[in-house]
Order: sequence, then structure tokens, then C-alpha cells
Amino acid sequence: MEIQNSKILIIDDEPELLTLVKELLFREGFACTETAATCREAENQIREKTWHLILLDVMLPDGNGFDLYQKMKEGFLFDIPVVFLSARDEDSARLRGLGLGADDYITKPFLPEELLLRIKAVLRRTYRFQENEEVLRLGEAVVSFDSGTVENHGNVQTLTAKEYAILHKLAENRGKIVTIDALCDALWPDGSYGLESSLIVHIRHLREKIEADPSSPKQLVTVRGLGYKLEKRQ
Repeated sequence: MEIQNSKILIIDDEPELLTLVKELLFREGFACTETAATCREAENQIREKTWHLILLDVMLPDGNGFDLYQKMKEGFLFDIPVVFLSARDEDSARLRGLGLGADDYITKPFLPEELLLRIKAVLRRTYRFQENEEVLRLGEAVVSFDSGTVENHGNVQTLTAKEYAILHKLAENRGKIVTIDALCDALWPDGSYGLESSLIVHIRHLREKIEADPSSPKQLVTVRGLGYKLEKRQ
């Protein structure tokens, strides 16, 4: 997937900033950028469409970005990268945002060039490319790392960021065991302690997309007590 094909949602209640950022991304070549000005509007946008990155303001008319992000993580949002935008530059606010799991925190006002660099850095870090193989074949499923999708029996589904990272790590070590710790470190480089249960959830959702029978996986298998592996090509 080329960076410019990424779909970005900007959530902010300042009309001038929304226009500025949307035009900035458009000039840079980003194909799909949309906006939301409230928590309610943002929830609807996120439920209805697929996004590769969200720019999220901390202070919104009907709530705050921290609470919205926490709600999304616990409910309908799985693993979309989030960059907080805030006029608050206190260390406590920055640490809270990053502590929730956000990918970056940018203080207003910011330089347009800096925002672009931060956005591109998060996208590159999150959606890594599979350089040696355009597609990954897993039985009847075909994974495209360029588009971040899985096609299985004619049904095309989008990978979340964490699912993408799991498959990328396992594909690099196909046929070999990848430990739980190694996978957690790949998914949460800033600290993965206590996130094993979250990994299990991501693995389950991933199997629903790539396995013929997710309850009896043949491609992404569990190595009890150690980790997981992708079976070798058959």
C-alpha cells in the first residue's frame, strides 16, 4: 500500500484547522481525507468506513479525545493508528495520550511540514511493506501486503494495523515459531507487558479472515507454551 492511498480521518472542532489539514494532505497526494467535528460524528464515520489513521483533537464540543479514544479501543475501534492533536502541551496530557496507546501527540500550533512528517512516520511504522513477496498465500486465502487486504473465497476483507503487523512478523519467519513476547514487542514497541490477552484477541480475529475453519486453524497455528507460527507453503 502506498502511503498516499491511506485513508485519514481528521477529528477537530476548528473549521479553519480542518480545512488547513485537509488541503495540506490533498496537496501531498493523499487520496481520501475526511473530517468530523464532534465525538458523535466521529463515531459514525469510524463505524461506517475503513481508516488507516485518525488525527484526533483532545478537546471536542461533546466530549474529549482521550475518552473517545478509550471508548473506541474498548468497543468498535480495533487498531487504527491515532495521533492526538492538542493545544495542551503539559507533560501530563502528552503522557496520558501516549499512555492510552496513541501513536503520536502533536501540540498546536504546529508546522504543516512537521504534521506531514509525523503522519508519514506513523503510517510507515504501522503498515510495513513485504519487500520480497507481493502476496502471501495461506491455503485458499491470499494476503496483499500492498493493499492490506485478505481475499478468501472471493470475500475481500481489510486487515487492521495489528493484524497486519502480526502477519508481517510471522511471514518473515514462516515455518518457524515466533514467541508470544516477540509478537507483543512487534505490536507494542513502547511496552508490551500484560498485553498477551490482547494478542490472543487479534490472533482470533485474524484467523477469522484467513482460515477455512478458524476454530481448527491450519495456517496460523498455536505452539502451546511458546507462541505461533505460519505453516510452510504446501
